Amino acid sequence: VQLQASGGGLVQAGDSLRLSCAASGRTFSNYAMGWFRQTPGKEREIVAAISYSGQRTYYADSVKGRFTISRDNAKNTVYLQMNSLKPEDTAVYYCAADRVYSDYKRTYDYWGQGTLVTVSS
Repeated sequence: VQLQASGGGLVQAGDSLRLSCAASGRTFSNYAMGWFRQTPGKEREIVAAISYSGQRTYYADSVKGRFTISRDNAKNTVYLQMNSLKPEDTAVYYCAADRVYSDYKRTYDYWGQGTLVTVSS
């Protein structure tokens, strides 16, 4: 699976941003998808995950109520809608795919390149 993330940018605190991740190469609906983020000097952390059909989702406590993960299997795309952004959300965001879904899964088989989100105060 090849993954291409996009949608990052520079925004102000309180603004919204939507990230997209387009997948190709395999049957998209066979894969669970996740969004991760990483800042310099810190480990990569999961932000959100979504199951194959979108029935199950998982969110990190830090983004619950502000971020929404969704997917469009017809478009082979997963989204991360980010509202009420905070400076601490500043990070490189990565999308990832795996054949197995789990709320607790942190290792994914396929990764896209990152897209930088910068939130100014």
